[in-house]
Amino acid sequence: MDKIVEKVENYVDHYRKLEEDLNELESEWQVLKRRKTDVNSRIQVEVHSGQVVKEEVKGWLEDVRKMEQDIQDVKERAITVPYYKRASLDEDVHKKIEEVKRIQERGNFKGGLGIERAPACGIEIPTENLEGEISTKDEIWEHLMGNKVGMIGVCGIGGVGKTTIMKHVNNDLLTGSRFQKVIWVTVSYPLNVFELQKKIAGKMKETLPEDEEVMMRAAALMEIMRRVRFVLILDDVWERFTLSDVGIPEPTVQNGCKVIITSRSTDVCSYLDCKIVKVQPLSQEESLTLFLNQVGHDVLQISGLEKILQIIVKECAGLPLAIVVIAGSMKGVDDIKVWRNALTELQECVKSVKGSEDEIFMRLKFSFDRLPDEKIKNCFLYCSLFREDYSFQREELIEGWIDEGLMDGLRSREAAYDKGHAFLDVLEKNSLLEKHFETSIKMHDVVRDMAIRSIGPGVGYMVKTGMKLTNVPNEHEWARDLNKVSLTANDISKISIGLPPKCPTLSTLILSNNPLKEIPESFFEDMSQLKVLDLSRTRVKTLPSSISKLKYLSALRLKGCEKLKCLPSLEKLVALKKLDLEWVGIEVVPQGMEMLVGLEYLNLWSTKLKEFPTGILSKLSSLQYLVVTNIRGTNQGGPIVMINSEEVAKLRKLEIMQCNVEDMQDFNYLMREFKNFQSFIVYELRVGTKMDLGMDYYNPKHKCVLIISECDIREECIVLPDKLRHLRIHKCKNLRSSFNKTALLENATELGGCIISDCEETEYVVELDSSFSSSCKPVLDKLEKLCLWDLPRLWALVRVEGVATPPRVFSNLKTLYIRKCSGMRKLLPLELLQAFQNLEMIEVDGCEQMEEIIASSDSDASSDKFSFTFPKLSHLKLQWLPQLKSICNAKGVMVCDSIKSILIRKCPELKRIPVQLHLLDNGQPSPPHLKEIYINEEDKEWWESVEWDHPNAKNILQPFLQILW
Repeated sequence: MDKIVEKVENYVDHYRKLEEDLNELESEWQVLKRRKTDVNSRIQVEVHSGQVVKEEVKGWLEDVRKMEQDIQDVKERAITVPYYKRASLDEDVHKKIEEVKRIQERGNFKGGLGIERAPACGIEIPTENLEGEISTKDEIWEHLMGNKVGMIGVCGIGGVGKTTIMKHVNNDLLTGSRFQKVIWVTVSYPLNVFELQKKIAGKMKETLPEDEEVMMRAAALMEIMRRVRFVLILDDVWERFTLSDVGIPEPTVQNGCKVIITSRSTDVCSYLDCKIVKVQPLSQEESLTLFLNQVGHDVLQISGLEKILQIIVKECAGLPLAIVVIAGSMKGVDDIKVWRNALTELQECVKSVKGSEDEIFMRLKFSFDRLPDEKIKNCFLYCSLFREDYSFQREELIEGWIDEGLMDGLRSREAAYDKGHAFLDVLEKNSLLEKHFETSIKMHDVVRDMAIRSIGPGVGYMVKTGMKLTNVPNEHEWARDLNKVSLTANDISKISIGLPPKCPTLSTLILSNNPLKEIPESFFEDMSQLKVLDLSRTRVKTLPSSISKLKYLSALRLKGCEKLKCLPSLEKLVALKKLDLEWVGIEVVPQGMEMLVGLEYLNLWSTKLKEFPTGILSKLSSLQYLVVTNIRGTNQGGPIVMINSEEVAKLRKLEIMQCNVEDMQDFNYLMREFKNFQSFIVYELRVGTKMDLGMDYYNPKHKCVLIISECDIREECIVLPDKLRHLRIHKCKNLRSSFNKTALLENATELGGCIISDCEETEYVVELDSSFSSSCKPVLDKLEKLCLWDLPRLWALVRVEGVATPPRVFSNLKTLYIRKCSGMRKLLPLELLQAFQNLEMIEVDGCEQMEEIIASSDSDASSDKFSFTFPKLSHLKLQWLPQLKSICNAKGVMVCDSIKSILIRKCPELKRIPVQLHLLDNGQPSPPHLKEIYINEEDKEWWESVEWDHPNAKNILQPFLQILW
């Protein structure tokens, strides 16, 4: 009876309170609406600053939206509700009030509404410290981060520091940026829209149709660029253009994109409607600081030098380029008399000309004049023969100097390279050449202009590069005293002039990188002293027979002439030292090659070459550089070009070699012969008659590589070459354990990379047992990259048997790549995990039976939670592993704060990703280096179900997720 009374009283109470509760619901709803408005406003601010909205916030906004609909339904019901149902409705209203209050409480978001967006994609550019340009950089940055300016023009005279400032801006944009893509393109003069489109698309990792007209390519590029929020930096723009003609979307507040150009011309910037940022010269104080940073502060200890320094710095006119170059030329000088003389020379240089551009050139020429050696000066001037902003590979440039005879008198190619690198160091220290990337260098465009002016009239240079020429200059421009002519990087498709050039003193002619199809028969007739002829990357199909009359020709460069099917006889070119036929379309060796007894460089890297006849190599006794291979042509089923081991063994000056030998017997004979008299600088040797190696090819020019394919490897008959850096073993027999063959490793003390593929008998890489040779361990500890592909019987990376304390091996391994090893179930043994502390990348792909990445033992079942650290691991890739159940034991955690990229796809049985994320002070996970997590489109459901080490990890990581189609 009491319960019935209680129910009646509750019913009456709800009946009477319905109006009151409806008013309270409306009041709480208004509070929630105001909070929603505040949250949306904060979202706009935080997203604008480069953050992305947390999934937690998105869920809260969705709950608010649903609540608004629920409240509207309640209000509509209250209008028409019968009296006997008012109590029931009030119960619903009361519940809604509580729900609204809970949603209000969840909407505090004290930790913020967004998280940092993944850093922008782009290329970090090497640069030097800024001095005095900080305020200019800050102004540019303010425009980039604001929403009022889309086009920015950075203007100033040559050498004032525009590019240097923008390099710093580029690098800053790559860390914590609001942009998805940072694109740097050097434009230079003259503007080539086709090439500009190609460069931009290339930086986006896209390609444009080569055969389409410019406007169609512009439409395609526009579609590509609209997909991302980008910053496009166009450096060194000289001419007007429109964004739409190129295919660059107009920067707007809506798309959040920005375009920055650097130019010496304010007219160009104004035409593009840029917000102009003027780069001013440095102050005297800033100039002195920069000068001292370059020359060294120790010079201040030289008595009486301070006043001279002040005047020298003043003569630099606040131009960073002039300061750096002049300081470089004075580095190491400690004699006050030399400093006084240098000041006098500099003042005379500057006073001898008028006009800002001329004054810049003369300041730079002062440093050129102070170079210590005429050969170094000529090496520097040689760089001006190539187009503006050309990026030289260091050894490519040295090869050019060798061709010019600037390295003559040296006993070997190694000595020539050493001398060349020494010259490059001098030019870099004097800031006349600048480091571009790790192995490449560039000449600043202003320095290049100075170099061309330094050649001066009457010296015999004609340099017309990158000028869109469609024909060679008229005959009157070919002066009789010409010494060097460069017409590279133009649009010359045919040579058509009235009379052939009469240049009896011409020594160098560069026509490379032109769509040149034919050369008149008489073109070379009056170039009797020609020594260097460069037709690389042209479309010539034949060469005129008049080339055979160039009896002083020492270098014939035809690299990349794919249309060239045959050459005239070479028998009369007895002075030839270099013949570069890389990627040329010839099928047979040129006639008369056996007469080139002075040949030092022969490159026959070809896709078409069918054979290399015996009897030729043994006569080329001066060879230092030999490349003979058609390895890529074998993919179409053609024969592999083999060299005769006995003939090559007679080449006692050979230092660089890439070739193929038939079998292990020939290979061992060659190695024994070479060990008797020399060791190589670099080489790539391939052993075996079948070389279809699929995706992997090494660059032979910088590495010592040995590839053994379809051979019988017997321990007692292996003679490895010295300095071996990369080893690949493919489809070989008798290879149950790769690294337990002591003879295979005895000479491999510098081995850095190893690929083992398609070896059906291989069961493990190394066996740690009582027979394990201690001489193998140092070799294994130097190994940095190990790739194991298509090994059906491989069941373990390391096998431990009968050893209480197994030695740690692979302690320097950085990359571990396992692909299609169908018998492998576990990857890394737990007891040896401490040896893998230098791993940077783990990739496991297509291993059908793989169940566990880090092997668990039976004793792990009852253990407490434990962690193992990979301090340098940055990339983890697991794909097409249908049986993968775990990365490690259920209680194990991977600590890898350096992780940048995770790719997991087609691993349906994987339930947990045990990567421990770095924790902030508030206990929330924050991956400091993570940039992307990749999964497949069809793996979305798996992603929702997978567990992480931290309960909030998925929300934190959601912005890094990228879907692969």
